[in-house]
Amino acid sequence: MTLLFREQRRDSVQKNSFQERAIVITPEHFFEADIRIGRITQVEDFPKARKPAFKLWIDFGELGVKQSSAQITSLYSKEELIGTQVLAILNFPSRQIADFVSEVLVLGVQNENGEVILIRPEHQAPLGSRLS
Repeated sequence: MTLLFREQRRDSVQKNSFQERAIVITPEHFFEADIRIGRITQVEDFPKARKPAFKLWIDFGELGVKQSSAQITSLYSKEELIGTQVLAILNFPSRQIADFVSEVLVLGVQNENGEVILIRPEHQAPLGSRLS
């Protein structure tokens, strides 16, 4: 599996251009990330966050309910997020964001405007199911 990232080049010939560089990881390294399906059960505005965000409570079945902060306010309403299944990394370290502890990292990709689009399953999956 290959992970891509962009590296800023700072030489005189290609000043301010980006070049793709691949880092090769093994399947074992990839699967060290505990990526699972959860269902959003509660959403609140997060006015203390530096950037517009929601507080999310996500049910992972037998693994319990975990909380996360997500900067997804530009594309999603609180009402439409309730009941939505999402993918999240459960073995990321918790982060204190203002007065809220974010326990999991909800996965998404950025569109051309920098807005986060959630990664969601096409069909319902059992809560707590691990990415395979």
